[in-house]
Amino acid sequence: MGLIGEVLLLPFAPVRGSAWVIRQVLSEAERIYYDPATVRAELAQLEERLESGEIDEAEFDRLEDELLDRLEIGTRGSVGTDEWTTS
Repeated sequence: MGLIGEVLLLPFAPVRGSAWVIRQVLSEAERIYYDPATVRAELAQLEERLESGEIDEAEFDRLEDELLDRLEIGTRGSVGTDEWTTS
């Protein structure tokens, strides 16, 4: 982009900067959410809740399936990159 284009787009610099920050925050949040260590810790907590009687078997199965899906996505290694899609 030329100098004139940069000058014309200068008023939009805060918007472009904000968009970059939002992308960075989203990328880090996804990395933490899908981190295998985090998911394994949540699975352990879920099992403790089942054993203590806090949740029933059906609720445990539903939540365990969600966590296992997250674990599978996290182990693929595409989380936190620009290639991430939510399809």
